[in-house]
Amino acid sequence: MVSGPGPALPRPLPGAVGLSHLSPYDWEAADGVCGGSPHLHLVCTEAYVVTGGRGAVHTLGADGHREIPLEPGSVAWFTPGTVHRMVQGAGLRVTVLMQNSGLPEAGDAVFTFPPEVLADPDAYAAAASFPPGTGPDAETAARRRRDLAVEGYLALREAAEAGDLGPFLGFQRAAARLVRDKVPRWRELWRAGALATAERTGAHLNALETDDPAHLAEAAAYETTPTRRGGLGMCGRRDEYALPGTTAPRGEE
Repeated sequence: MVSGPGPALPRPLPGAVGLSHLSPYDWEAADGVCGGSPHLHLVCTEAYVVTGGRGAVHTLGADGHREIPLEPGSVAWFTPGTVHRMVQGAGLRVTVLMQNSGLPEAGDAVFTFPPEVLADPDAYAAAASFPPGTGPDAETAARRRRDLAVEGYLALREAAEAGDLGPFLGFQRAAARLVRDKVPRWRELWRAGALATAERTGAHLNALETDDPAHLAEAAAYETTPTRRGGLGMCGRRDEYALPGTTAPRGEE
């Protein structure tokens, strides 16, 4: 067996996706449900691959409110603009695949805080932040953030279930306004990550057509392990990976 150091400059994961592992919070919210903070993504599609336990993901979108059961082998995904809330049942464990690796870490997510918080960028930033680490102060802040997001979410869900999607659409617009200033940075990350990966595939196809498969000489294998375990994320406790093209997670995912 031959071993040695791997390549110095690893390529992104297939499709330039992001990867993490999640266990939803077991903290009970005001409606008696245990789970994470409802939120949406503005640009990225997210997928849950269930590896253990059971639970659900509650979503709110153009199709109204849904409760999707999660059990080992289940796969659920949701497109940009879909509010989602991961719900703990018993030992739920999920592998998360996130489109456009680097964008979520750079803030492509907005909590369903009440409208008055969403309307004030400073108030939103204060409500969304919490101390670094995983100690009691950070847990208290993460739980407070989750409860505020649930408060806003329940109002959106109640209106949607009554046939009124107006508040939900208003939340989407408010979320888009909050992240507008981040778009130039997101565009840089997208060009360097997902777009560059797709363009590389196009170049490889061109090379094969012209009988010049020189790119195969760059064949390599990579490996990694979590760089942080049990971080406090939006949905629950999160095992994180430092992957090519990503920025450091900030507890926003």
